Amino acid sequence: MADITIRPIASGDNAALARAVRDTLAEFGAAKPGTAYYDEATDHLYELFSQTPHSAYFVAELNGEVLGGGGIFPTQGLPADTVELVKLYLRPAARGRGVGKALIDHCLQAARAAGYARVYLETTDELTQAIPLYERLGFTYLQEPLGDSGHFGCQIWMIRTA
Repeated sequence: MADITIRPIASGDNAALARAVRDTLAEFGAAKPGTAYYDEATDHLYELFSQTPHSAYFVAELNGEVLGGGGIFPTQGLPADTVELVKLYLRPAARGRGVGKALIDHCLQAARAAGYARVYLETTDELTQAIPLYERLGFTYLQEPLGDSGHFGCQIWMIRTA
């Protein structure tokens, strides 16, 4: 984690973050309909998060280069006390260095600060590096999705207290 900073999203981050999301999904064979790969919002994360109350998005950066990011979003249809962990993707250079955990910690802090009691996430079987991290951080499995994310390509749903 040395020299890696985590900061709120800025307007100039959109292209680098969209590339991190799509490159990661393609790398793991998960660039399929019903995932963030095809979300129009993936190209406009700054606008989405800056215009949505009770949301937050954080960027991991090393020497001015965006390594990835992650955020929380009040996805439609979730219980009022629950927020979704969204668009958590890292470029290969950031993996295995504690960056994902640090981003999730920032997201959990933001969720608590916004008054949420629980954090929900959706993922796919292909994202094999992320799933053990979620388990280590206390996320437990659900039998079905919560809310209406539109990500019908995801088949793993998890939740934990904020």
